[in-house]
Parts: sequence; structure tokens; C-alpha cells
Amino acid sequence: MKRRLAEMFDDLSGKRAALIAYATAFYPDRDTSARVIRAMVEGGADAIEIGIPFSDPVLDGPVIQKSSAAALDAGATTPGVLDLVAELRRETVKPLVLMSYYNPVLRYGLERFARDAVAAGADAAVIPDLPVEEMHPLKRACYTAGLDTVAFCSLTTSPERMRVAGSMSSGFLYCAALLGTTGPREEISPELAPFLQRIRENVTCPVAVGLGISTPEQCSHVGGLAEAVIVGSALVRLVGTDGESLDPLQRAVEALAGVLNAVKS
Repeated sequence: MKRRLAEMFDDLSGKRAALIAYATAFYPDRDTSARVIRAMVEGGADAIEIGIPFSDPVLDGPVIQKSSAAALDAGATTPGVLDLVAELRRETVKPLVLMSYYNPVLRYGLERFARDAVAAGADAAVIPDLPVEEMHPLKRACYTAGLDTVAFCSLTTSPERMRVAGSMSSGFLYCAALLGTTGPREEISPELAPFLQRIRENVTCPVAVGLGISTPEQCSHVGGLAEAVIVGSALVRLVGTDGESLDPLQRAVEALAGVLNAVKS
């Protein structure tokens, strides 16, 4: 049986890039975060990256740091997030990707985490602070359980390391569009296109680009270069803290999805 991420990329191949929208689980609370993800799905996101809140999110900028802290205050735990994923899986067939820092996964237990994630209906694990050279134990646990893995590359990654990252990635390769933490940026780095060309020369799996992408124009540009575009902070910022209305969030996702629908790869 083909996995959901592979099916998504196959379905969109030659048509357009996928839109992967990021949401922090339990932000601003559990039930609202479920509504946030539903709004993203209804707005046209092709897959959802669900962040497991962590106390020291070193890759993330102020927006996601704040959302993670608020989610922990709202009672977020790894089992709680998996329960949320299980609820959402009953409502959608779109890929659900878990993003977590390594410490919560290690404490939970690699095999247990992979097994429980699959049982909940998750499709892949993204661990941004886990170097590719140290991914083998996680890769083995996820392979056994049937959970896809996602490794990272940055603008400064060497070709040798790109190949290692590609071998560790079964869902897609996460390519950072900038150096630094997450958060909207005014411009896409001119180094992105040659960087992705080097990726193509060394990696065969689908490529998703994230970090710093926030506007339809940026989405359009990146969508012409990669198989997927990941948008995070710009959407998390629209959630606010009360969750009373998710209309602005859904309209933003619709706009980004509409732009990508017009971009032919």
C-alpha cells in the first residue's frame, strides 16, 4: 500500500508543488488547534506539519517559540499530541507530519514513538535538531513501524552530507530556504536556486522548502523550484491567542494554495 506522502507527490508530479502548512499542536489550546488544522485542510493545504511543543525550540523564531510555550501551558504532551493526530486522522486522508525536537522523542522511546505515531495516523517524523549522522537509530525505528523520516539540508550543506540526508529521508528532504531560525523574511535568498540544483544532483527524494516563506509571491517562486513549499510562522501568527475566528487563517491558506495551483513545475 502506497504511503500518503508518496501518493501526494505522485498525484502532483508535473502539475504543481504541494503546500505543507505548519500548526503548533495545542496552540492556543487543544480544541482550537484541531480547528486550526481543519481550517488549513479546508483552505487547500495538501499536508499538515504538526509541531509537538518543546521548551527549547532552537530552530524556531519568536512566533513559533511563543506558540510552543503557550501550548505547553495549555497542557501539551507527546501522548496528547498523538491523541490529537488520531482525532484528525479520522477526518482527513491528507498526510499528517509530526515535527518534534529530539529530546521528547528520545524520552518517549524511539520504537514506541514510531509505533504510536503510526497507530495515531501520522505519516512522517521531522526532527530538526537531529544531525543526519546520528539519525540511524530513529531511521531504523521508523522504518520498522512504517513511519517516513525527513532529514534537513541548509544552504551550506556539502554534497557529501546532502547524500547522507537523502538516504535518511523516505518522506521528503526538508531544505531550509535561509540560514537562521524560522520566521517571515522579506526576500528569498538568491542562493536558493543554485542550492536546490546541487540538491537535485545528489538526492532523488522529493524536496520541500521551508523557513522564511510567508507571502504568495514567495510561495510562487519556491513552488517553481521544489516539490513542496512549507509555510509555518506566517500561519501560526494568524491564529492569535483567542482562536475566536479562523477566517483570516483559512483565507491565507486558500491564497497560498491558489498561487501554487497556478505554478506549473
